[in-house]
Amino acid sequence: MTIAAGDRLPAATFHVMTGDGPKPLSSDEVFGGKKVVMVIVPGAFTPACSQAHLPGYVVNADAIKAKGVDTIACMAVNDAFVMGAWAAAQNAENLLMLADGNGEFAEAAGLGADFSGYGMGGRAKRCAMIVDDGVVSHLAIEPGGEIGVSSAESILAHL
Repeated sequence: MTIAAGDRLPAATFHVMTGDGPKPLSSDEVFGGKKVVMVIVPGAFTPACSQAHLPGYVVNADAIKAKGVDTIACMAVNDAFVMGAWAAAQNAENLLMLADGNGEFAEAAGLGADFSGYGMGGRAKRCAMIVDDGVVSHLAIEPGGEIGVSSAESILAHL
């Protein structure tokens, strides 16, 4: 079942790239006591994610944080090495780039997607959410391949 507004996010362990290599980061560390905007993309370095989705969050980061957001996180079913390289390539070092390498969080949240037809295997649905202390207050799942309800501009309007 897909999570919804009012639901607590499932416990998970993400990985982030640090100067010392990948480091585990629990969902409690990411969301506990914080207001977080989390954008979830099907894959780092993919065209729509790199050309349209993530750049909106990079450009609007200051405006989003000015609305009381502590952290802007971007998650994909990729490994921490890929997420770290993608952050550098997208000038997204100010965003928390979360690797859900095995798709465990995506599946537990009901946000898993099968991209096997594209040779990508299990991934996550394109979406964005506003999370207050681990509880989803707004969830915007894209109905198709477009970037609309989960765009930075749309999420900014919901803050």
